Amino acid sequence: MRAVVETVVRHLVDHPDHVDIEEIDEGRRVTFNVRVHEDDRGNLIGRGGGTAQALRTLLNGLGQRKRMRVDLEILD
Repeated sequence: MRAVVETVVRHLVDHPDHVDIEEIDEGRRVTFNVRVHEDDRGNLIGRGGGTAQALRTLLNGLGQRKRMRVDLEILD
């Protein structure tokens, strides 16, 4: 699942070399903490949060297959 997050995020930003993803596995719950270049935060969040919400929806769909809860946090 981390590979999906990394691939999608790197394709959404202008500075893919500044993408940092931390995965916190808590059994049935996984949290992805994503840090990007400050100029790319808007690209990742999207207008009205639409892009971030779409990514969360995708991850929740993948998590349901494994009966897991997946959270995505975009950090400063």
